[in-house]
Amino acid sequence: MTYGLMTAAAIVLGYIEAQIPYFFTVPGVKLGLANSVAVFALYRLSAAGAAAVSAVRVLAAGLLFTSPFTMLFSAAGAAVSLCVMILLKKSGRFSPVGVSAAGGAAHNLGQIAVAALVMESGGVYWFFPVLCLSGVAAGVIIGIIAGMLVKRIKIAQI
Repeated sequence: MTYGLMTAAAIVLGYIEAQIPYFFTVPGVKLGLANSVAVFALYRLSAAGAAAVSAVRVLAAGLLFTSPFTMLFSAAGAAVSLCVMILLKKSGRFSPVGVSAAGGAAHNLGQIAVAALVMESGGVYWFFPVLCLSGVAAGVIIGIIAGMLVKRIKIAQI
């Protein structure tokens, strides 16, 4: 039940964010509200639990709100981001804010890598500095939110 509730929350947050118009000149710049659930799951469930919630969210949101093509970008970003966040959390040296900030940058790196493969051009890497900065900034905000949730919400172990 916990996994279902977290996945549903992530899908709803992703949908809400998709309704917000962004006026940036660089494609892909957004806050990533659904990632707050992934960070929370990483701290309150496990690495495997966070991966499961994230994977189901990407698949469901892709099928419901976007296209398989867009889902590919989202899946790549989520996978790279989650791997980085798991490693940093395991190190014990980073708070949820630091873990999330690194995850935000890693998410954009995953998406840029897929874009370079799909477009068969490394030219898309020119977007990475802006996406990296925006990913870190968004990651800090998401990390603050997730950190507050981790402190306030306990999950009963069943």
